[in-house]
Parts: sequence; C-alpha cells; structure tokens
Amino acid sequence: MENYLIAMVTFAGIYGIMALGLNVIWGMAGMVNLGLVGFFAFGAYTTTLLTKDFGVPIGLGIAAAFVTTAIAGVVVALVTGRMRGDYLAIVTLGFSETVRITASNEIWLTNGTDGISGIPGPWRGEVSPETFNLIYLGIVAGFVLVVFLIMQRVRYAPLGRVLRGIRDDDQVVAVAGKNVIAIKAKAFALGAGVLGMAGAIYAHYTSYIAPDGFVPLITIYIVLSLTAGGTGSNLGAIVGAFLVVFFMESTRFLTAVVPGLEAVQQAALREFLIGASLIVILHLRPTGLFPERITRHEAPEPPASGAALKERSQP
Repeated sequence: MENYLIAMVTFAGIYGIMALGLNVIWGMAGMVNLGLVGFFAFGAYTTTLLTKDFGVPIGLGIAAAFVTTAIAGVVVALVTGRMRGDYLAIVTLGFSETVRITASNEIWLTNGTDGISGIPGPWRGEVSPETFNLIYLGIVAGFVLVVFLIMQRVRYAPLGRVLRGIRDDDQVVAVAGKNVIAIKAKAFALGAGVLGMAGAIYAHYTSYIAPDGFVPLITIYIVLSLTAGGTGSNLGAIVGAFLVVFFMESTRFLTAVVPGLEAVQQAALREFLIGASLIVILHLRPTGLFPERITRHEAPEPPASGAALKERSQP
C-alpha cells in the first residue's frame, strides 16, 4: 500500500508539471491546446531513444526532451499563430494524433505498438524497488518546485503581463507595438518544453512506453486539473493535478465495492464520479480552488493645470 501511495503521488507530480506547462499556453496566453499528450509523448520518446539506444545520461536525455519538444512547439505555434478557439484546438489535437500514429507505425524507430521497455532510471537495479520509488518521488518533487518557481517568475515578468494582454485582447497588444505571433511562439515553446520534460520524467519512471499509453484522455485530465485548480494560477495547476489523481484513484476503490457491476460498468461509473466531483467543485468555485489574482493598478491622476495650481496655492 505504501508503494502504491508513493507511485500515485509521483504521477500526480508529473501531472502537475504538465498542468504548469498548459498554464503558460492556455492559462496565461489564452491559446487552446488539445495536443498536450502529443508533446508529452514526443518528450518521452526523445529521451528513451537517446538514453536507451545511444547511452546518453538520463539528465541530458531529459534536457534534450525539453529542447526538442520546445522546438516542436515553436513550429506548431508558427503554423497556428493566427488561429483561435476551435481551429487552434483542432490543429493541436491533430498534432497529438500524428505523434501517436507515427509512433505506432514507425516500427524501426519506436518498436510500434509493442512499445519500448528497459528504459533506464536513476539507480534502478542498484537499489530496492521501494527505495527507487522514494528516490524518484524526491526527483519529481524537485522538478515540480523548479518548474513552479520558473513559471512564477514568468508570471510576474513583463512577458507574463504581455501574455495576459494577448489572452484578453491580442489586437490591443499588437497596436501597442508587440509582435503577437513571436510572443505566442515563446509561450508555446516554454509550455511544450515543460510537457516534453514531463514525458521524459514519466518514461524514466515507468521504464516502458507505448503509443497506447498516450491517449487523448490524458489531455482531458490535465485540462480538468487546470480548470479545477484555477486557470492562470500556477499553484492552482499543481493542486488541481493532485485533486484529479485523487479522484481517479479513490473512485477505483469506491466502484469496486458496488455489487453487481461488470468491469466495463465499473469503468463507466468511475468516469461519472470523477466528472461529477469536478462539476461540484466548479459549481462551488467557478474560477477554481486557487483562482488567478491580478493586481490592479489605479491610473495616476492627471497633472493639474496652471490655473488649478494657482487656486491651490491661494490661502
């Protein structure tokens, strides 16, 4: 039971990293991205091929996953730079499916639907499985903290303010002299890189990846995490991810004790309970558990005219 709880917290941390990556793209910049799992898979396969086939150290593999996925994010951003709403969502979803289908068919590279096993992990085989789980939990917690601090820095930096301006009205930002497409590309690159890094961390933890493991349902879970936690809030992204994983796993035990249900019915009931729980949260907290807080600055008073100054100086 202890190993199970540690594994679930580890997966929740990985989901939290993904939610932070989505928060840059969607929460701050307002770009709807339904291709999260595609970037996640891209990073997982990148580090797997480098570390397993070419003997690259795990740290460099994770860094390479971040860089290559960020580049893929720039390409997607440049292609979809002028798209909005549903059109952007459809294109990013298509990117995700393209990555999955490619991984399924390019057997020479990804071993197809059989997947790739034996992915190296830090100290795997040198310590007991229980110790490995604890070590990896610490590693994931470190990544969550570092990514959170970086995203907080971005949020309060000029880039973060411009991103929120693009989210609210990109035409006003363009009139102010900002290159909207270039800034969107930066946000997409950063968010996609974080998603790819999360995929690399996932691959080294599970030691096995396959195309069937990167289904669109993961994207839905991450979107729900950010929505429940608070869109635009980095803290909300992490809390929402842990909340979604809690609902996913707790409903597993709840449905198991309901008599007379087959496996398919139990799975359907689980999805219903997860959705109902999140609906209740959003009904009570429409902006999420930790909504985005934007500091409002009052406009300075206009300078007084000469006549007004003269009146003020008279006794």
